[in-house]
Amino acid sequence: MKLDRNATVAEVYAHPLGRDIIDKMLLQTGRSTAWVRNPLVSRLRLRQLDKILGRMFGPGFVDTLVDLLADCPESPPRLDGPIAATWWKRAVFYQIYPRSFADSNGDGIGDLPGILARLPYLDDLGIDCLWLSPIFTSPNKDMGYDIADYRSVMAEMGTIDDLRRLIAACHERGMRIILDLVVNHTSDEHPWFRDALADPEGARGDYYFLRDGDPETPPNNWTSFFSGPAWRRIGEKWVLHLFAPEQPDLNWDNPAVRREVADIVRFWLAEGVDGFRLDVINYISKRDGLPDGNATVGQVMGFTGVEHYFHGPHLHDHLAQLRREAFTRTDVEPGHEAPGADARPIMIGETPGAGVEVARLLTSSQRDELDLIFSFDHLETPGHVRWDEYAYDLNFLKRYYIDYQSRLGSDDWMSLFFENHDNPRMISKVNPDPRFRDQLGKALATILLTMRGTPFIFQGQEIGAVNQDFPDESALRDVESLNLLAAEGPGAWGKIMAGSRDHARVPMRWDRDEHWGFTRGTPWIKAFDDSVGYSVAAQEHNPDSVLRYYRRLIWLRRSNPTLSLGSIRFIDADVKDYFAWFREHNGERWFIEVNLSGHPLRRRHRDRALEIIAGTTKDRSNPMEPYEALVCQVPPATGG
Repeated sequence: MKLDRNATVAEVYAHPLGRDIIDKMLLQTGRSTAWVRNPLVSRLRLRQLDKILGRMFGPGFVDTLVDLLADCPESPPRLDGPIAATWWKRAVFYQIYPRSFADSNGDGIGDLPGILARLPYLDDLGIDCLWLSPIFTSPNKDMGYDIADYRSVMAEMGTIDDLRRLIAACHERGMRIILDLVVNHTSDEHPWFRDALADPEGARGDYYFLRDGDPETPPNNWTSFFSGPAWRRIGEKWVLHLFAPEQPDLNWDNPAVRREVADIVRFWLAEGVDGFRLDVINYISKRDGLPDGNATVGQVMGFTGVEHYFHGPHLHDHLAQLRREAFTRTDVEPGHEAPGADARPIMIGETPGAGVEVARLLTSSQRDELDLIFSFDHLETPGHVRWDEYAYDLNFLKRYYIDYQSRLGSDDWMSLFFENHDNPRMISKVNPDPRFRDQLGKALATILLTMRGTPFIFQGQEIGAVNQDFPDESALRDVESLNLLAAEGPGAWGKIMAGSRDHARVPMRWDRDEHWGFTRGTPWIKAFDDSVGYSVAAQEHNPDSVLRYYRRLIWLRRSNPTLSLGSIRFIDADVKDYFAWFREHNGERWFIEVNLSGHPLRRRHRDRALEIIAGTTKDRSNPMEPYEALVCQVPPATGG
């Protein structure tokens, strides 16, 4: 049903994009959904709210909302049937930030031969698929997320032959490998962009958003995710860049751009790559005319103009076309394919701003667009952003997962993650007290590896990595953090320590040697956490370490399909600090419980006949310890 100004609030909230927008606004302002669910508000029509919303968000807000809703397809029906056991639903993924993982040649920068040398470690950990952050040729204005050549490997990382050897070695071990593909934008050193600037009326002039206009006034008021306007003046043209000035956005409305991207995907699939994680892929469709963003919405969401591209008018068409024309294995040479018969390449989208309902639109097997998405609504509690200094309440994570899982059908699936290259360490966000580091690391691992969905581990997470105590600006390398400091001055240092991407990008801790065994040279970025016992070497020999616990849970998940494909049923949802659920599959049942707090908790359900298979204690007779986590098997004869 197409909505207009006569639509009620209830009708907007029943619309997939409408619900996600309202939920996001409520989340950012720290308000409950009761605001829109109560009968007085739910019956109001948008035209009746026009003046109120106009005063709150500026004129034209209702019309912008109606335009957004009109571009969105209807939700697919929620199916209740068997789960298709695709390889990526059963898999555990491991994200590698290659620059900081392992350096083989002593230049201080991690590389592909370094990753190859560490494959036995990843195999022992139980990893099914590696995901590499960008390795393509780049001037590194944004650490590889500004690509200058999609078909060659960054010199610091190695060669294309090194990548071929890594792909082959993964497949020989029964592992898969996916690459990061950044196609919302390119580097300004990419030949496409150089051609566009040299001849704006030529074949590649429309590959980007090049605009004429007043040299002093950008074409619209959109702001960049890396601070400042989203426009850069080059010669006689304005150039759109949602990220760094050196990262011009591609114009996906141009069919030639879509053909180029599909050809890049086919090129790497032919080399044996098993799929891609597509960076900020939901930004590829911008609203026609690039209209000004709503200033108040920009203030609430943090970026002006975002409503015109976070779910653009042709997003679903572009993704469906890319799936149809590129994500195929027909051109893979014998011997290059991944292990197993289920070899369809995976298509994962990073989709900032997408909520649960848009996630279903993007990933439902009924629609054949993406397989998985990364949404970030669970990474900050209501009213907070990444740059805020606060303690993350795991009760919010509990509510988030219960709500998300309740809205999934049998053909829906979700990605599970707490950390990546763009976010600080979760242990530090929740409770930086070193007394709880191991317990909290294991509690988070338990949630990650026994929840329904596909888990993604970020390098170092499995050894309990925490945030760094950076001494000053000279220790930073992240362009986003440096731009924030430049814009706000020294007073922004607290924000930097809370949210800098550099926390996740320091070298991997392999041992206690100089530079943690990462390099025999000088690392490109220095680590500032000197705690003892938090290296791979130290934890390999400690049976109670975070690493050994991750290894145990991954083995359990691989050995017991119930922990990957089973249904999920939450219990005691209203009990603060307590998170518990059952997993069930083919008559087998598991029970998982976690103390979400740093204080003891009264033991619940002592009467259950449970066999503790993994966890942070061997005895359920005492109160739960701080951040205690247990994975238990339910004997066949018991109920619950």
